[in-house]
Amino acid sequence: MESLQERIRELKDKHNALILSHFYEDGPIQDIADHVGDSLYLAEVGEKAANPVILLAGVVFMAESVKILSPAKTVLIPDLNAGCSLVNHSPYSKYLAWREQYPDAICVTYVNSSAEVKSITDVCVTSSNAEKIINAIPQDRRILFGPDRNLGRYLSKKLDREMILWPGACEVHILFSARKLFELKSQYPKAIVIAHPECDEAVLQYADVIGSTSRLLKEVKDNPAKEFIVATEYGIFHQMQKARPDAKLVQAPAQGSCACNECPYMKLNTLAKVAQALETLSPKVEMPAELISRASTSLKRMMAITRGDSVTWPTQFHA
Repeated sequence: MESLQERIRELKDKHNALILSHFYEDGPIQDIADHVGDSLYLAEVGEKAANPVILLAGVVFMAESVKILSPAKTVLIPDLNAGCSLVNHSPYSKYLAWREQYPDAICVTYVNSSAEVKSITDVCVTSSNAEKIINAIPQDRRILFGPDRNLGRYLSKKLDREMILWPGACEVHILFSARKLFELKSQYPKAIVIAHPECDEAVLQYADVIGSTSRLLKEVKDNPAKEFIVATEYGIFHQMQKARPDAKLVQAPAQGSCACNECPYMKLNTLAKVAQALETLSPKVEMPAELISRASTSLKRMMAITRGDSVTWPTQFHA
């Protein structure tokens, strides 16, 4: 493996490439990356980077976001099959039909969506900045939220904003079992339960802290507790354990006998595929210029609000 890692470093230097990795990738990929983070952080780093080549070890929609924000850069992904269940469950034609039913509403779309869906969206959100984005929307405007119904329901309840929700869900986060989590809490009565808002509401009711992957990592870093029950994808344990080698980390249990709380799409990426992508400068994330232009509006509005800038909102949707 060391020779493979060395080869990746050589290729990275050769192409002046930047390697970005999501928290849900396997540990060796996170360790070879220049930056590791959640989808918002990776989008920000990718946009600001001066490197002409960016390799995104994550899923396709994340690499698309980097390309949309930096169309002149070469954006690589180790495996083009690294999709997302939320993307699969929100096809453009159906999302457009739903969007057209409410032309006066503000359409808020989770970044876990295709570039085509982003192109008919008013503003994107991540789990890190969603509350700030929602709070920036005028109170008198109706809100559509998709494609993750659990994140939308959580935000609607917490922020007291009525939302019309698209019926999608993350196939990993909905596997966590509330009943088994309740039983696990009795085994670890002192443990802090931390959960991603993509989890079902029944699971979130047992959580002491609800937040994005970066927020959950911060809790493990800063909270002096010695035990944590973690309801999100297992890849984040790599950074958590590095930050707190003294802490016991237990993944929240899944339903049935399934131990499948890992994103199968993230795990398609491997060190060998990272090296191959840098060797051949492919697969590239490529989109028509018109799609990039249309999809950039929702992402740039998200980035502006995240920075604290004021934005204008469209009064009516036109496809």
